Formats: sequence, structure tokens, C-alpha cells
Amino acid sequence: MLDAVTTARRDEPATPRHRMGPLYAAGFVTAFGAHSVAAGVGATGEDIGLSLLRIGFLLALYDIAEVLLKPIFGSLSDRIGAKPVIVGGLIGFAALSLLGLGAQNVALLTLARLGQGAAAAAFSPAASATVARLGAGRTGAYFGRYGSWKALGYTIGPLLGAGLIAWGGLPLLFGVLSAAAAMTAIWVLLALPAPAPLPRTRYTVVDLVRQTTDSAFLVPTLALATSTAALGAAIGFLPALATHLGLSLFAAIAIATVLALASAIVQPWAGSLRDSRRFSDRAGAIGGLLVLAAGILLVAVLPTAVVLYLAAVLIGAGIGVVTPFAFAALADSTPQERMGRTLGTAELGRELGDSAGPLLVGAVAAATALPWGLATLGGAVALMAGVVGVTRSRSAVVTEPTD
Repeated sequence: MLDAVTTARRDEPATPRHRMGPLYAAGFVTAFGAHSVAAGVGATGEDIGLSLLRIGFLLALYDIAEVLLKPIFGSLSDRIGAKPVIVGGLIGFAALSLLGLGAQNVALLTLARLGQGAAAAAFSPAASATVARLGAGRTGAYFGRYGSWKALGYTIGPLLGAGLIAWGGLPLLFGVLSAAAAMTAIWVLLALPAPAPLPRTRYTVVDLVRQTTDSAFLVPTLALATSTAALGAAIGFLPALATHLGLSLFAAIAIATVLALASAIVQPWAGSLRDSRRFSDRAGAIGGLLVLAAGILLVAVLPTAVVLYLAAVLIGAGIGVVTPFAFAALADSTPQERMGRTLGTAELGRELGDSAGPLLVGAVAAATALPWGLATLGGAVALMAGVVGVTRSRSAVVTEPTD
């Protein structure tokens, strides 16, 4: 499980930090594209004749594409190598974003959003697999830095997107995203090391079931899904609660920015802490989830303006701890020849968590009140920390294929 460590892999030399820059840029572009367009469509959708239902459908398309395609593209990166999948995904993102130049046409806007999600599903798991392979020996630090750049994209995306939309509408935003993805694709092609695909072991369906239900995979994936569920709920409901308390629109949106910044700041530190081996992966995941739960429960019990910002810091910090610890645990317990498929499936778990968190809070809040919905989510996160704590560790790292 989370305590299982491949010592030999940790002792391998990691790729020099400056060679990882293109990979961090790819993560930033993914996050920037996802949140800037989501915020832009949400803010301007009614101006181009979209109903609230259609706006919700457009926002969901990106995640739907990722849920369906991430494991597939993760497996493809194992077969042909991660770098071609990353470059292809970025080129696809650039090309399909150009459809957004006709964003006044609902059909083109829909295709652009769906295409962006499909392209992100291609390079996201391939990028994570590359971080795992190139960062061998320091997987915590490199996943921390990669996650930090993605968090910066989540932070800057809505703000920069709002400025671009104010200046030139949704078409300008899609044009900038297309250019950013194209330039990043060129940078990746020229500068990113290309780990060769490894010989692949043939696995049966029984092997696949065993691998995905093994505690070494399941528990860190559940921790990631839980942290993402909290993120999805907090990004939406903390600003809503702030508005209900009478805060201005700017002050309400700033809560989401504080949360993302806290995560961006904490992730590199947590990743380096993980590599120092002073804490086990189990302890890191439990600690991060408990900090998360504390932030959510605090705002559920004391919903005031000051507490909202404090809760955002705690939630962001908790996510910032869980993410590098859990991803590094997955990387160190997975054979490299199936790294892409494993991390793609783990990212599928994160996407499902991203949907489940808001649904849980919304359902409970609709029946009672928003603080009760947040309290339920906080309790669920604390319960998951307990599950991580009591789940039996696994001593072996590699699941052997069946004869």
C-alpha cells in the first residue's frame, strides 16, 4: 500500500530539474485551459443564448472526455512512449481550440470544449507517467513541482481568462490557449527527454482486476479522489457561502484563489518532505486528509468571512500534501512498463471524485442547509483518513501476471 517503497527506484538518478520545464508547462496549460474556459462559459454563456442547462452541459463535457479517455491514453503511452502522446495531445489541444474562434456558434463551442477535454486526457496521464520515470529517486519532489504548476494554472486561469474575454471575448481566450498549447508542444518536442517504451508484460483480465483492487493502487487512488472531491466542492460552495454571508463577488472568488495558491505553495515542500523519508506515504496521506477535513468542518461549524479564508488555506494545504505523497506512492509501487495505464486509471478516480464531492454537498444542502452539506463532506474525508490508516500494507511492489 502506501508504505510499500521500491528502494532501487528511489536510488536511481533523477533527470536534471531544468529538463522538466516543458512538462511543467504542459501541466500549466491543461489547468489554465480547463478553468479559464469553464469560468468564461459560466460568466458569458447566457450572453450568447445558452440556457443554464446548456452551460452545465458544456462545463461537464471536458470532464466527461477525461473520464472516458484517460486510461486509454495512459495505456497508449506505455505502448509507444509517453513523449509522442504528450506532443500529440498538445497539438490536438491547439488545433481543437481553434474551433473556439467561432464561439458564438454553440455547435463549434461544444466541439471545442469536447476536443480540449479529449486532448487533455491524452497528455495528462502521459505527463504524469513521464514525471514518474524521469523523477526516479525523487518522485515526491517532482510530482510536487508538477502539481504546483497545475495549481498555478487553476489560480491564474479564471483571472487571466476574464481579462482576455473582457478584451476580445471567448474567441480571444481560445486563440491564446491554442497558441500556448502549440508553443508548449514545440518545447516538449525539442527539450523533453524521451524515455523509451519498455517491453510490456501480457496481463489477463484477472491480473487487471487484481492490480486495480490491490491496496498499493486502490488506497492512494482513493486518497486522491477524496482530496479532489473536497477541491471540487470547496471551489464551488465556499464562494457561494461567502456570497450568502454578504461578501462581494471579488471577495467570494478570491477564496478559490487562496485555496489554489495554498496548494501551489505546499506541494513542492510536501514532495521534498516525502523524499526525505521522514514520513511514510501512509502518514503523509493521513495527515493531508485530516488537514482537509479540519478545514471543511471548521467552516461548517463557524461559517464566517474570516473562517472561510482560513478554511481555504487549510483545504489547499491538505490537497497540497495528499497529491505528491499519493502520486509518488503510486509511481514507486508500479512497474514502469505499465506506469501510463496505472496513473491514467488513478486520474480517472480523481475525475470521479471531482464530480462526487459537489454532488454530495449539494444533495445534503438541498435537504438541509449548506453547512450540513459541508459537514457531511468533512466527515467523509475524515473517514477516508481512517480507511488509509487501517488498510493493511502490502509488502510486494509488483503484481506478477498469472500463468
